[in-house]
Amino acid sequence: MGPIRIAVVGAGAFGRNHLRVYRELETAHPELVQLAGLVDESATTRDEAAARYGIPAFGSVAELFAAGLKLDAASVCVPTVHHAAVAEQLLNAGLDVLIEKPFAASLAEADHVLALAGSLGRIVQIGHLERFNPAVTAVAERLNNPMFFEAHRLSIFTPRSLDVDVVLDLMIHDLDVVLSLTNSPVREVRAVGLAVLSRKVDIANVRVEFDSGCVANFTASRVSTEQVRKVRLFQPHQYLSLDFARQELLSIDVDPAAAAAFLSRSSTLSAAPAGAPGAALQHPSAGLNLQKFDLQRAEPLRLELEDFLRAVRTRTAPRVTGEAGRAALSLALEINREIKEHAQRAGLA
Repeated sequence: MGPIRIAVVGAGAFGRNHLRVYRELETAHPELVQLAGLVDESATTRDEAAARYGIPAFGSVAELFAAGLKLDAASVCVPTVHHAAVAEQLLNAGLDVLIEKPFAASLAEADHVLALAGSLGRIVQIGHLERFNPAVTAVAERLNNPMFFEAHRLSIFTPRSLDVDVVLDLMIHDLDVVLSLTNSPVREVRAVGLAVLSRKVDIANVRVEFDSGCVANFTASRVSTEQVRKVRLFQPHQYLSLDFARQELLSIDVDPAAAAAFLSRSSTLSAAPAGAPGAALQHPSAGLNLQKFDLQRAEPLRLELEDFLRAVRTRTAPRVTGEAGRAALSLALEINREIKEHAQRAGLA
C-alpha cells in the first residue's frame, strides 16, 4: 500500500491545524501519508491554504470529487451543523473519515453516519483529541474504581465556535474523557447554564452520576479571565490530578497502615491530660505519598492523526470510535436539555 492520500474539508481554525500536522507527518514519512487537497467554501481561505501547502483547493466536496483526485481518507473540519452531510458524501465516495468534535448536530445524524459507515465498511473516528493527551493516557493506566471526578475547563472569550454552546464546544472534551475512564452508563444528570456574551450558553455546571456509583462534576466557561484545563479524580487510597495544558499528572497515594498508625497516635495524644508531656507530632500528611509523573510531552492532535492513519492502514478501530463520539454527544445533548429545563423552572427562559 502506498501513502494514504488525505483531504481536509474545512480550512478554518481546526482545519488549518489538521493541514499543518498532515504536512508535518508527510514531511517525516512521505511513504505513509500525502496531503492531497482541501475544501473550503471561502475563496480567500482556500486560496491562502492552497498557496501555503501547495495543494489543489476546491469550493465544495462535489468539486473535489469532480476533479478526479485519488483519495483514501479525509478530515471533516466544517461547522458542526454540516458534519453529517459532509461525512455522508465522503463515505459514499469510499473514504474513511475523521470528524472533528462534536460528532454531529443530533443523535439522529450521528446514527445515520454510523449506519452508513458500517454498511460500507468505512472507518469513522471522532476528534476528541484530549484522549491522546499524555496525561490522560497516564491516568488510564492507573485506574482503580474511580468514584469522584472534578473537571474544570475555562477559557477566555473568543468568537470561535459560537455555532455551538459551551457544552458542545468545551465541556464535551471532559465528558468524553470521563466516559472513557468510568466505563459506566449514566444514571442521572443535573445541570445549570447561562448565556453571558453570546446567544448560546457560555458557562455551565453539571453533576453526573453513573450506575457504578461514581459522581462527576463538570464546569465549563468560555467567559473566564484565565485558561484552565484540569481534571481531578479520587479512587480508593489515591487522588490523581491532571493538567491538560501542561500535560502533567500528580498523584497522592495513601498508605492505609501508616495513616491508621498516625491517626491512632493522634487520638492518644489528644486524650492526654492538659500539660502532660507527649511525643512530637508528625506532619499532618503522614501516610501520604506525593508523586509527579515524568511524562513525555507530545502534541495531542499529532497523536490523534497518527492514530487515524494507523486505523485506515490496518483497517482496525481507532482509539476514539464513532460510537464513543456518539456517547459523548448523547451526554452533552442531555445536559443541554437539563440546562433548558432548569432555566424554565428558574424563570430565565
